[in-house]
Amino acid sequence: MAHAPAGVRVSSEMSEMTLSTAPAPLPVEPPSGCPFDPPAAFGELRIEQPISKVTLPDGSWAWLATRYHDIRAILGDTRFSSDTTVHGYPLSGMTGGGSTENRGFIRRDPPEHTRLRRMVTREFMVKRVEALRPEIQRITDELCDRMTDAERRAHGGVDLVEALALPVPSLVISMLLGVPYDDHDLFQGLTGTLLSRTVPDDEREAARLELRDYLDELVTAKEADPGDDILGRLIVEQRRTGELTHDEVAAFAALLLIAGHETTANMIGLSALTLMREPETAERLRQEPGLIRGAVEELLRFHSIIRNGPRRVATADTEIDGHLIRAGEGVVVAVPSANRDESVFPDAGRVDVRRPNAQHHVAFGYGIHQCLGQALARVELQVVLGTLLRRFPTMRPAVPLDEIPFRTDMAIHGCHALPVTW
Repeated sequence: MAHAPAGVRVSSEMSEMTLSTAPAPLPVEPPSGCPFDPPAAFGELRIEQPISKVTLPDGSWAWLATRYHDIRAILGDTRFSSDTTVHGYPLSGMTGGGSTENRGFIRRDPPEHTRLRRMVTREFMVKRVEALRPEIQRITDELCDRMTDAERRAHGGVDLVEALALPVPSLVISMLLGVPYDDHDLFQGLTGTLLSRTVPDDEREAARLELRDYLDELVTAKEADPGDDILGRLIVEQRRTGELTHDEVAAFAALLLIAGHETTANMIGLSALTLMREPETAERLRQEPGLIRGAVEELLRFHSIIRNGPRRVATADTEIDGHLIRAGEGVVVAVPSANRDESVFPDAGRVDVRRPNAQHHVAFGYGIHQCLGQALARVELQVVLGTLLRRFPTMRPAVPLDEIPFRTDMAIHGCHALPVTW
């Protein structure tokens, strides 16, 4: 039986909160001129109405949680389902609709979620990821060498996203999965379409089908010749024993391929830009490189690049902060709002690389669905940011801030491009 975390009560006697006005739209846009900040409405809601109703782009409604402790309570309570096929789940383009086809384990609940996640947990354990640090450093150094040559040739700056932020996690996850890196333009383009908040549904569906066909062919090839990589081991240890189907291996591939490069790439770009705009902080990290681990936690807290999620649906009537969320009602948990909650992180709108509790952020989620690849993301960020600080101490944006194309059109925040010079 699932148990509620401390502080969350279930009651059949409470009445549902009623609102005198129609729910407001889900806040998605950052404040004007503040591309690093979450929507201003989050801060107001945390104080005035931390559990509220919002309308979603498809016309449906869901509850919106904006306060840190409420968000941890929801994410830690298994009565809030991640299964997109459960009635009432607040679907979005990023969740891929309610189809059961190639549904990864993050869109499932226990016991299936537990069974599937365990199959790859060892691949992303801290000790195993730490062993990759030298290889990640080698890849980073090689790309930085190319950046230096490119800057000398261009004399007008280098796009840090194209030259470093995107290739590092793409190369690493391709290596781990056994995916040909020559295909990176294909899967990055398809991922961009799937995560866009503005492309038409038919384009998103076409991209989903193209990615499905690509991964189907990849898994078929690896079934014939597995190789020593994550997909190869899944095929040998689970596919051939009947524990996984062909389509389930493909679902693993889709989840790990997309999650393994898209989020980290955007965190690298935003973090690098933040440090360029805060030279005193950057210099402190150069003088005290041991601070880089804490700095990465603080930057993860500060940026919270998943802009409007995660999402859940209640499977039982549950009380959160005095509000009854009924079975079948959807919930959007505003992670960026939780990570800017002043009651937990004082002066939350400021980057403080010495913040004592930065590691308590929920940028990787919380509970049983907490990000599987968080150890890998941390190492990649530590290596890349540390290397940039050391090798390019005078790096700065090559264009004004208002000319940097931020990803306001995407479910994952970041920069489409980041021109830099030094």
